[in-house]
Amino acid sequence: MFTSPLLLIFPFFLLACFLLYWAGARHAYLRRPEAETGNADAFDWHFFVPCRDEEAVVDTTVERLRADHPRAHVWVIDDDSDDRTGAIVAELAETDRRVHLVSRVRPHARQGKGAALNSAYDELNQFLSKDTDRERVVVCVIDADGQLDPYALERVSGPTGFGDPETGGVQVSVRMRNAGDPRPLPDRGRFRNAFARLLVRMQDMEFSVSNAGMQLLRGRTGSVGLGGNGQFTRLSALDRIAAAERRPWQRGALLEDYELGLHMILNGDRISHIADTWVSQEGLPHARRFLTQRTRWAQGNLQCVRYAPRIVSSRHYGGKGVLETLYTFLQPVAHLVTLALCAVMFALLGLTAAEDGFGAAFGGMLALWPLVLGLAVVSVLPFVLWGPVYRRDRAADHSLLSALLWGLALWLYAYHLFPASARGFVRMLRGRNGWAKTRRNAEAVTSGPIAIES
Repeated sequence: MFTSPLLLIFPFFLLACFLLYWAGARHAYLRRPEAETGNADAFDWHFFVPCRDEEAVVDTTVERLRADHPRAHVWVIDDDSDDRTGAIVAELAETDRRVHLVSRVRPHARQGKGAALNSAYDELNQFLSKDTDRERVVVCVIDADGQLDPYALERVSGPTGFGDPETGGVQVSVRMRNAGDPRPLPDRGRFRNAFARLLVRMQDMEFSVSNAGMQLLRGRTGSVGLGGNGQFTRLSALDRIAAAERRPWQRGALLEDYELGLHMILNGDRISHIADTWVSQEGLPHARRFLTQRTRWAQGNLQCVRYAPRIVSSRHYGGKGVLETLYTFLQPVAHLVTLALCAVMFALLGLTAAEDGFGAAFGGMLALWPLVLGLAVVSVLPFVLWGPVYRRDRAADHSLLSALLWGLALWLYAYHLFPASARGFVRMLRGRNGWAKTRRNAEAVTSGPIAIES
């Protein structure tokens, strides 16, 4: 039976790329120097909080931001909510001149997070005086359920952040604040809660150590990505993007945050990642909501493929930055190719079994067990080794055995990327590019509905 060399070479190529990327990320995370603090009073801070049906969480978020960062302004964008989000913020704004409500109304509302953020950018421009030093104005995007480290502004003002005049953006680490919740689903049984706890724990592990390591590696390649939560940008950098693209955040982009970072680097601004400060958010305990979220992210990555020619030809991207960026947003493509190759390989095995008999086919597979075992070890071990790192930094009260089991679970958890990539690709083929609003967990609901999807 003829077998294309691609079937044999491509998986090894992907594995080699993964191991190289993992080794770089782990080294960058473990050897990172502590970020120095700076003078937060040297900057004017404006928080953008995009909201749609966020009655469950917006009050707590705004009040915490104002309490922890009293000099900052908070701009809440109500994207035509069906609940009391706008009314709650309007009440807060009546008694606090640093709280601002940006109201959007259909048909102009509900066109995606990027469009909502652009409306806040327009309102901020009208609010600021003409003689404002826009290099000193910093915008920070916070999710409606986000809670920012009270010392974050000092960290991002330091020499690795906006203390460097060439820095246009800073991304801080993300944590899941419900990672230790013993009953994420209080109305469900023991098994469902055990699964929900593990799912939230994996998200916390993914963001706080694995993704942080990736971002620190990107700091060395000059390709740090911006996220949708804890995203700091210098207003002058947003102005440069708006001058070239008509708006800072791209309309219709499913990863408007990551695309903003691409535009920032293409314009010559530096982006840094600071792992020593954080923003926390809710981890999703529901598998369906989680898959919906990751499908949107995968589809957003596929949308970013159109930037490849600009990145390759840009003088602001070095060779390492080009390779890292292409590797990042081509991941869904690699997952799709892997799924296709797996289907072909299973078909070939079936044909071999039909021609030569099941025993011969099984014997041939059995003869390859040393190779299969070796591949399994090098595939699983990188995930397992994140476990002790996560325990050290985020879960010191748990045992080493728990950390190793979490690492093993992280390997299994990573397989969600394959169905998410496939679903994202199908959605793109069908022309479904709408923004799915992820429901909040009803952790702070006292009345009214929780945030909804559409």
